[in-house]
Amino acid sequence: MKNNNRAGLMTAASVLAVGLILGGCGQKSTGPPLVPEVAVVTIKLKQVVTTTELSGRTSANLMAEVRPQVNGIIQKCLFTEGSIVQAGQELFQIDPSLYQAALARVEANFAALQLKVNRMRELLADKAVSQQEYDDATAALKQTQAEIQTARINLGYTTITAPISGRIGKSSVTAGALVTAQQPVALATIQKLDPMYVDVPQSTIELLQLQHRLQEGRLAQNVKNQKKVRLFLEDGTAYPLTGTLQFRDVTVDPSTGSVILRIVFPNPKGILLPGMFVRTIVQEGINKRALLVPQQAISRDPKGNPLVWIVDEKGKVQLRTLTLDRTIGDAWLVSAGLEPGEQVIVEGLQKVKPGVSVKVVPFEGDEEKKSEGLKGKNRPSAKVN
Repeated sequence: MKNNNRAGLMTAASVLAVGLILGGCGQKSTGPPLVPEVAVVTIKLKQVVTTTELSGRTSANLMAEVRPQVNGIIQKCLFTEGSIVQAGQELFQIDPSLYQAALARVEANFAALQLKVNRMRELLADKAVSQQEYDDATAALKQTQAEIQTARINLGYTTITAPISGRIGKSSVTAGALVTAQQPVALATIQKLDPMYVDVPQSTIELLQLQHRLQEGRLAQNVKNQKKVRLFLEDGTAYPLTGTLQFRDVTVDPSTGSVILRIVFPNPKGILLPGMFVRTIVQEGINKRALLVPQQAISRDPKGNPLVWIVDEKGKVQLRTLTLDRTIGDAWLVSAGLEPGEQVIVEGLQKVKPGVSVKVVPFEGDEEKKSEGLKGKNRPSAKVN
């Protein structure tokens, strides 16, 4: 009897469990479908300053290699290596003995010739000498005057002075070294480091594209700040002072297909040294109708083409192919593929596919003050075609 009661209870429990399962399944199948939620940004026209990043090297704005102009033995080195020297400051002293003797010899010869010419002038008046003899003596006197001047110049060259003001490097000779006039090896090099030049190459393709954008009205020149340039050092730190674009070369380097831009940077503290590798941010102009899309909203197809998902006016998802120009801050500048007012999905991309209805919420990073902060503060990456 007890076994029958136990079997009946188990059968009743099984029926109840099956009923609950079937009831739950029926409730799930009859409920409304879930609509995925996505975060979007609304595309708006903005005014941004477009820039380009160019790499180059620094160079001194003045450089002079110090070389001897006469032969001789170095007696003294009169400067401290690595110090600042002034134009005209004495740097090396060559043994002047031979040049002093040469000057004394021609001066003595000049004195004798001067007496001879004076006597012949008196004799010429008495017809005691011919005019030709007097003219020859006068010519010899003038030649000796020239020799005196040359001897004095050569004697002056035994003291080697700084041709320009600037920082002098290491000396290639020491006292006792023999040097020769116009030798190929410089005794020392002087460089003026304030201000400093930065020469950067720009490809002719980029130059032509910039000209086309200006001609088509997609860019307006920023006359006030067009020539202001920012600089980043080799370790990525920003140089505190702003440079000025001095000129763009008119000759294309056939080996690289680029032209040189010369930028002048003040260097009062000597941070910039000749030969340093640097990156510059050069302003191109103002884009008054820029369309910016957050970088995280961009995806790629198998061929690498940039894509975005948008929500149309019916609340359905559509796929768009874009043409990108460059990055500005944390956004892409879009050349084609979007229109103002369209909603681009930034978050929830894994939930969508073409034609699906979605619930739209604003993207938390879509703040007007952030987009306004891009004006004049963008730092582009390499251009994307």
